Amino acid sequence: MTAPKTLTWQGDPTPPAPFARRLDLLDQTRLPHEIVVVPCGDVDAVAAGIRDMIVRGAPAIGVAAAFGLVLAARAHAHLPRAEALAGLEAAAAQLQATRPTAVNLAWALQQLRDVAHATAGDGAELAAALEAAAIAMHDADIAANEAIGRHGLQVVPDDANVLTHCNAGALATVDYGTAVGVLRAAHAAGRRLHVWVDETRPYLQGARLTAWELVQAGIPATLICDNMAGHFMQRGQVDLVVVGADRIAANGDAANKIGTYSVAVLAKHHGIPFYVAAPRSTIDPAIPDGSGIPIEERAAEEITHFRGQPVAPVGMRVANPSFDVTPHALIAGIITEHGILRPPFGPAIAALFAPAEPGVLA
Repeated sequence: MTAPKTLTWQGDPTPPAPFARRLDLLDQTRLPHEIVVVPCGDVDAVAAGIRDMIVRGAPAIGVAAAFGLVLAARAHAHLPRAEALAGLEAAAAQLQATRPTAVNLAWALQQLRDVAHATAGDGAELAAALEAAAIAMHDADIAANEAIGRHGLQVVPDDANVLTHCNAGALATVDYGTAVGVLRAAHAAGRRLHVWVDETRPYLQGARLTAWELVQAGIPATLICDNMAGHFMQRGQVDLVVVGADRIAANGDAANKIGTYSVAVLAKHHGIPFYVAAPRSTIDPAIPDGSGIPIEERAAEEITHFRGQPVAPVGMRVANPSFDVTPHALIAGIITEHGILRPPFGPAIAALFAPAEPGVLA
């Protein structure tokens, strides 16, 4: 069963319907057993898709939000510039409020807001400029992920048993993936590898999504419960851990799906290298360390119910943080599209964001 891409920009750009556009989202809540595409024709639909995890993964929700802003711009294309800009700011605030932890969301929206404010003309010209910027962001995400895969090759030895947590594959990006992109690149290069897939409770992104992607790619993998990772490490059956990230602080502390910190502590105890794979856009140099990363708290029903059926007693109190923070001291390297950042991460990240010298491409 082959699925369409995580998100697809649809529509005929030519007259007589130059503004007939929509964003198609692959509904990840229905995978792996159903392939359902959710068409989004306005910013409200895109915001709901992000909030309800129809689309998820830091890079993917960033690009989805960019196209949501394009849809808002097109809805205001008939307005004078000032009114169109006001509508865009309201739409950006709506999209920003959907999920707080992944910095790619705010980054993508800011990129498009900058384009809008730098573009002269009326609402129609703003909409055209934003669409071009969102398409460029879409294409750049794929290129960045492929570069992450190439750089990540150097940390994956032949005959490796690699453990991953949550889903950082094509479904978490526009295409190819970050952590799973490293595995794809190693597999394509002829490396023999086997992947341990944490199921990733409570939303089961590992069991439902990563496992499905690896089966599709023909990469040998075994699904395990989250609390089994230490068992296989203790038996010497894990050589490497590679995970994604939703926000990385200036010192290298990395927020990822809940349970990642536990995996990192286990890996450190067993002397197993622990890598984070993420694009530059996931790094937030404005946050000094992980204590400043906002942690999303999701609905109690994700824990008390499964597929609509209760699995816990009525009235039970629930804590459901969606992410945790892995301290930089537990991380062997951060694999980006620009190469692998090594400790100490503070200087490495500062250099990555340093202004380019005149005549030098950033």
